[in-house]
Amino acid sequence: QVRLVQSGGGLVQAGGSLRLSCTASDLTFSTYIMTWFRQAPGRQREFVAAISSGGTTRYADSVKDRFTVSGDNAKLTVLLQMDNLKPEDTTVYYCAVRSGTIVVFVASAYDYWGQGTQVSVSS
Repeated sequence: QVRLVQSGGGLVQAGGSLRLSCTASDLTFSTYIMTWFRQAPGRQREFVAAISSGGTTRYADSVKDRFTVSGDNAKLTVLLQMDNLKPEDTTVYYCAVRSGTIVVFVASAYDYWGQGTQVSVSS
């Protein structure tokens, strides 16, 4: 059973930075996509960024040029560096993983999820 453990997050002022980490265990996929979503109360999970095991990255327009996703295949870890944070980035962030090489932007396509991490940005 694949397990994803998240760390990082917290409270920061607008314009500040935070970094999220997600480490997978028991991941046996030869190729995979690790993706970050976020979910505000009462809303669906929203795609944020993704990285494939081959290094291809994708970003939502709302975070492009502010967030950077990177991965370490040997450590099965993906990082989300969030810079120039805005109050509207405040919510819970989740990492997820699926097998394959194509980034899918829909949360229902992912079978394995991290526990979620709160990110709060004050104005």
